[in-house]
Amino acid sequence: MSVVDTILQSKTTAFSFELLPPLKGNGIDSVIRTIETLREFDPKYINITTHRSELVFHQLPNGLFEQVAERHRPGTVAVAASIQYKYNIPVVPHVLCSGFTKEETEYVLMDLQFLGITDLLLLRGDKAKHEKAFIPTGHVHATDLQQQVNAFNKGFFLDGSAMKHPGSPFSYGMSCYPEKHDEAPNLASDLYWAKEKVKAGASYLVTQMFFDNQKYFDFVDLCRKEGINVPIIPGLKPITFLNQLTVLPKIFHVDMPEAFAKELGTCKTDAEAVEVGVEWCTLQAQELKAKGVPSIHFYTMMATNSVKRVAQAVY
Repeated sequence: MSVVDTILQSKTTAFSFELLPPLKGNGIDSVIRTIETLREFDPKYINITTHRSELVFHQLPNGLFEQVAERHRPGTVAVAASIQYKYNIPVVPHVLCSGFTKEETEYVLMDLQFLGITDLLLLRGDKAKHEKAFIPTGHVHATDLQQQVNAFNKGFFLDGSAMKHPGSPFSYGMSCYPEKHDEAPNLASDLYWAKEKVKAGASYLVTQMFFDNQKYFDFVDLCRKEGINVPIIPGLKPITFLNQLTVLPKIFHVDMPEAFAKELGTCKTDAEAVEVGVEWCTLQAQELKAKGVPSIHFYTMMATNSVKRVAQAVY
């Protein structure tokens, strides 16, 4: 059963979360700890992020520096397979345009299909840290990546040749932005592309994090008026550090509601910020659940214990 079917058949608001593969050189223990912390809430699926390579400088013995591409968090496919095998929980690996060639994407799809992992989240991904603007390695847009997956589902490789034994097709979700993607010229353009994603086969949309529920509700209303009728899954993240008051709006281009920002502004320590973050995220989740959203998706990076506290209050 696909993730979207599981969500649609759930009698109450489903719970899911996202985690990151461990940093290069570290074991999978951090991943296991996150799952063990949150599995009591019956996650319907677990997302595993994918990370592109970044250019870094290594100093050579002669004192010069060499520029090399290095991926700090490899292992998305392996982590997904490990979770599915150990916990029998559906996994949703991210598949990116950013930093990956079309051929690399094809190999990833083949590996995932061999492993029986057929739910994906398709994303363009962020620009490299050294880039002023996004420079494609393979696909330019997530909708281009989507067409490759669609062709793969129909039994065709990149070069147009037919597969002798096509496997189970992929079901996939894609992203959306209640406060507009930062590169979109306006919300109307953003809505147009969200609709195109659904028309081309996205079975659900999951939002960028937000801290103002009204913006989510307004966005869903606009989507419905545009004929976008797939589930739109709200993504939430509890604040865990004082500096996130300014860092998150800068990186993710989201607004902090005035009341939330004011309360965070009174905090003197990260510990106090954690309490405010849990309280605000709990109120968000409770309202969303009361409004009957199909699922709530939690971003757990540096926030696993806070997500657990929110889930305890909501689920």
